[in-house]
Amino acid sequence: MPRHLPLRPMLLALSLIYAGHSVAADDVPADAPDTQLQTVTVTGTADDTNYTTRSTKSAGKLDLTLRETPQSVSVVTRALMDDFKLDDINSVLAATTGVTVEKVETSRTYYTARGFDVVNFQYDGVGMPQVFGNVQGDIDTALYERIDIVRGANGLMASTGNPSATVNFIRKRPTATTTASASVTLGSWNKRRIEGDVSTKLNESGTVNGRAVLVQQESDSYLDRYSPKKTVAYAVVEAQLSKDSLLTVGHTYEANRSKGVMWGALPLYYPDGSPTNYPISASTSANWSRWDTTTNKTFAELHQNLGQGWAVQGTVSYITDKSDSDLLYVYGTPNKVGGGLYSYPSQYAADQKQTLADISVDGKFNLGGRQHDLSFGYSWSRSKLNDVSRYGQGIGTEMLGQSAFDGSYPMPSFDAATDGSSYEDRRNTVYLAARFNPADDWKVLTGFNSTRAKSNGNSYGTSKYKSASKTTPYVGVVYDINRELSAYASHTAIFNPQSEIDATGTPLDPIEGKTTEAGLKAALFDDKLNASAAIFKTQQDNTAEAAGVIGTKNYYRGVNAESQGFEFDLSGELSKGWQASAGLTRLTSLKGDDGQAVRTFVPRTTLRVNTTYRVPALPALKVGGTLAWQSETSIDQGSGIRTVQASYATLGLMARYEIDKHLSLSVNLNNVNDKKHLTSLYWTQAYYAAPRNGSATLTWSY
Repeated sequence: MPRHLPLRPMLLALSLIYAGHSVAADDVPADAPDTQLQTVTVTGTADDTNYTTRSTKSAGKLDLTLRETPQSVSVVTRALMDDFKLDDINSVLAATTGVTVEKVETSRTYYTARGFDVVNFQYDGVGMPQVFGNVQGDIDTALYERIDIVRGANGLMASTGNPSATVNFIRKRPTATTTASASVTLGSWNKRRIEGDVSTKLNESGTVNGRAVLVQQESDSYLDRYSPKKTVAYAVVEAQLSKDSLLTVGHTYEANRSKGVMWGALPLYYPDGSPTNYPISASTSANWSRWDTTTNKTFAELHQNLGQGWAVQGTVSYITDKSDSDLLYVYGTPNKVGGGLYSYPSQYAADQKQTLADISVDGKFNLGGRQHDLSFGYSWSRSKLNDVSRYGQGIGTEMLGQSAFDGSYPMPSFDAATDGSSYEDRRNTVYLAARFNPADDWKVLTGFNSTRAKSNGNSYGTSKYKSASKTTPYVGVVYDINRELSAYASHTAIFNPQSEIDATGTPLDPIEGKTTEAGLKAALFDDKLNASAAIFKTQQDNTAEAAGVIGTKNYYRGVNAESQGFEFDLSGELSKGWQASAGLTRLTSLKGDDGQAVRTFVPRTTLRVNTTYRVPALPALKVGGTLAWQSETSIDQGSGIRTVQASYATLGLMARYEIDKHLSLSVNLNNVNDKKHLTSLYWTQAYYAAPRNGSATLTWSY
């Protein structure tokens, strides 16, 4: 671990939190016996007001508390999502420690953590390979009880990917008692959202239970011509086949129908190199632009208790993603008096099918007079993608005046040319994780992930062939300083095959990522508050970078990058009625082989604070606020031109009043300070984030 990383701020922050806990706990009698209570695992509905979780499997297959997990983990609970109306994955991750949301277009988004792209997404711990490397459409969060974010490489849980982060969606499940809720939201730009959630038993004995969630949302937008609409439906059934067997079957349908979408975004400089400055509503979409996506996910899960603390679980998932679009890309350098931009219309359609299977066994075993934990398993996936681009007549036509921004470009016929992709990706993984208990105060989590990945096919005239096998290790150590504070250290690795070729025509070796981190974790106030501080070093080696052209084909070289930094994360109850989720991340270094800064579009410092407080004098009233701040970002446009987004902060406010035990009214305000800023500098084009806006939600619950 590099010595120059700042350890003192981490120790100071944890000591202050711990000291605050000691003061808050002064109501405990001094002569209370120091008794170690037996650990009891409770299964059921989580506390619907808490901003933290008791345990998670997201970092190692084993069910561990956040304090027992030797890696940085943030949780976004149902309570936090409901309080601040985090209704889509972009808003969830934008409120999460150490994650940046790169909204490059209205219908495509990238994410980064610790300087590198996030491409690992899981559902209840089962990985879903990312074919595109970005998220298309608008993933709704109404279906999930919690979303876990594990930062750094995830060498046990992810078969392939980057050493950035893994996002694990924890689905809602049926409850033992009948519950129901319905809400109606009205917001800025004619936003209308209706959401329903009901769970009940489906037979008299209660051995079969079901749950259904339905969402309908549509709105206009602050962006000219943009009008998104989505429909989401989720149904899940749990059947207790015997006292030891539980079968779960579920299906999700999610449809996004968006008009006036942008493909690409706004050009950011004039011919003299000076920056453009458009109205916040500016868009390069055409009146006829649209982008439709439809996703269906079906899963079946069988959990079988084997006795003596052992269990086996098998999961099978089938996912289809379809998209269909009519798009206009605008390129060039705009003149200040108009013109200078050119059209690139295209129709695009894609059909992706994924089949996933995972089987795992976990339990406890005795060795050396002590009990230890073990989990092992096998996962398999196959992804098939077919897509086609139909290019429109008139590509390269100059868009005179303000026609690039007023939507007036006429819809062409899309028969100038056709190209596309057809390829298949297969992955096989064997994994093992063990947590050894060598002493009362020491725990060692270790294991490996052995994966073979192979792809065949072509994409736009380029081979997608790749084949690689690798075994990645994981080792983590946790030392309990006392009953509330632990120190930890961990090292893990991950890899990602790539199909780009070098100058000889040979596919590049896989990307290899490594994360080493160490820190302190505290579980305070009877585990109602989790806090952590970490220092980390992350490497990503051999990432493909364009190096030249041979004939008509690009060739690439592998480049290396390394990030170092520290972060603080806190979630849970600070005192009675006061919930918070907050985090600070500082990248002290993000550089390449030559020591120069790389990926300058990634902010080096981010701060996220989300907090609510129930007013003691008026218990029916909850108030809260959010603060999101990030440091300066930039991108090199070439020819000595550099686009800069200065550091900025946005503020949000909320209030909820419980009219009675069934009915409540919430008001949420976003970007209260009305800060104008670009959504991302991930690409050389960008657009502006939403100005001040708000919504009101009426919720009924039973």
